[in-house]
Amino acid sequence: MSAPVPVSRCVQRSSRTMVRCAPKRAATIARPASMAPASRRAASSAFRPMLSMPMARSAGGSTRAFSTTRPRATDDADTFDPASIERESDEVDVCIVGGGPAGLSAAIRLKQLANEAGNEDFRVLVLEKAGDMGAHIVSGAVIQPTAVSELFPDWLDESNPNRFEHATPTTVDRMRFLTKSRSFPVPAPPQMSNHGNYIISLNQFVKWLGERAEEVGVEVYPGFAAAEVLYNTDGSVKGVATNDLGIARDGKPKDTFERGMEFHARVTMFGEGCHGSLSKQVINKFDLRSDSQHQTYGLGLKEVWEVDPAKFEKGLAVHAMGYPLPRDVYGGSFMYHFGDNMVTLGLVVSLDYENPWLSPYQEFQKMKKHPMFSSVLEGGKCISYGARALIEGGFQSIPKVAFPGGALIGDSAGFVNVPKVKGTHNAMKSGMLAAEAAWTALSANNDGTVFLYDYEDKLRKSSIWKELKEVRNLRPSFHNPLGLYGGLLYSGIDTFLLKGKTPWTFKHGTPDHAATKPADKFPKIEYEKPDGKLTFDILTSVSRTGTNHEEDQPVHLQVKDWDEHTDKAYPPFKGLENRFCPAGVYEYVEDETKPHGVRFQINAQNCIHCKTCDIKAPQQDINWQVPQGGEGPKYYMT
Repeated sequence: MSAPVPVSRCVQRSSRTMVRCAPKRAATIARPASMAPASRRAASSAFRPMLSMPMARSAGGSTRAFSTTRPRATDDADTFDPASIERESDEVDVCIVGGGPAGLSAAIRLKQLANEAGNEDFRVLVLEKAGDMGAHIVSGAVIQPTAVSELFPDWLDESNPNRFEHATPTTVDRMRFLTKSRSFPVPAPPQMSNHGNYIISLNQFVKWLGERAEEVGVEVYPGFAAAEVLYNTDGSVKGVATNDLGIARDGKPKDTFERGMEFHARVTMFGEGCHGSLSKQVINKFDLRSDSQHQTYGLGLKEVWEVDPAKFEKGLAVHAMGYPLPRDVYGGSFMYHFGDNMVTLGLVVSLDYENPWLSPYQEFQKMKKHPMFSSVLEGGKCISYGARALIEGGFQSIPKVAFPGGALIGDSAGFVNVPKVKGTHNAMKSGMLAAEAAWTALSANNDGTVFLYDYEDKLRKSSIWKELKEVRNLRPSFHNPLGLYGGLLYSGIDTFLLKGKTPWTFKHGTPDHAATKPADKFPKIEYEKPDGKLTFDILTSVSRTGTNHEEDQPVHLQVKDWDEHTDKAYPPFKGLENRFCPAGVYEYVEDETKPHGVRFQINAQNCIHCKTCDIKAPQQDINWQVPQGGEGPKYYMT
């Protein structure tokens, strides 16, 4: 008797021109003896073309349609409960939420181990909320190649037809301290050295990783937004479910309604990136921060420019501190020259700033007028803009990374080396460590709940742990009466003299949301109007993100009571949300009928998924949830 093979399930979204195909394991058919296991991935990939109706095709050529839509009924729409319709489910060995560097590295390493063991039927599935792999990854970064070289030793080898072709070796390092009109060279700490590193487009890199993942047999599904964590009766993680589609803004089902799908796994890994909507849930449920400090964050804003070739220095990496940020705000700027005549530049602003009048977006615009930047950008063209929250807590804020049935990887746990201004290599390495631990655990445990004890042990013995421990005091040292200057002084002593081997560990200050002080304690900051050449209004910048959300759907930025939010937030902070959001999502509109003369408004279509609102809102009453799969920004540089 031949072995069973999964039937594929295709889901077509009538609201946009794409077909989603997810392999379904629960229903099986007999596989002809001539059909090799390796054909499984090819069979499932055959359903990616555009189809007129959702259906699954068996090995024998017959078809079976899956009904996942519910026509809207006028007589019961008001009482319709989506949960009344059973969700389709799929069973895999490992489900990974998030198709970034960490998630894809974990998936690739798992399949490498499975293939080496001859277990080609070992199923690894990656769910990515972006419509295409890499679309939610902001372009332009310096990458340390240690992890990718371990995963793919020939990733840059010219004899490798699948090599990554968009890596620019870093040739020149510069560290600067900026005043309003001048730039001063300062000694660069050893961890800032970029010798042997590469400047890359991160979205191109993630797209390339996705292609490599599919080659080794990973099932990669962009456009699937994991919206719910599923649990077994013993409390362990069972898997995740994607969100329901075709729900109107008022919560009622539309004609295009489709129930979400469940993905059950023996191990579920969460690699959603910074402050992921599901990661924060499992952190709370399993109390993963019981032995660590709270997480701290920064907001990174970035642009990519085509510049005059005469002003282009291929391989140049510049990092700076000081202007435009005040001395009591931690942050810094950067500028990288890569490709032919491409320059990416950005500003990182720590989200523990106190002054509610400060606008990170406007500070970024102001930064570009500094001579160090303007001399390069003038005559060029801005082609891309993006922003996202970044992990800054470092060693003190690493939570427990394993829990019953699952694990946190990458920025879901927080492995960014802030003084080094890098995190991709650690994110990838954490995914690989989790993959190795999962393979060991699953190979030894055929039944029952899986716990990745080995992942915790491997992490503590890894380069990630050593690297973050050595710089653990640098970021919190900036919480001192001298602000920037005191932090720079301590960092220099710790780095050059003590070399990170101090017996003490500083604590972080208050959580970012609690650091904000009332607006009446600060003078209002007046920012210059944009000139349309170097500086731009926020809506022009948002248009460069390519972000898009279907308008008639529930607002994914959840505020229980908008009026109550206004009553608590507007009087003390005078519209803080409008200033911390880098995409113009939040507004206070004049309205004389409201108690404070303003109405709180959320323009959810503008959202670029940076998560800043979920982090910085003083009352912590804004909950960022995933919108429909395939929506959000499209960070494509070229």
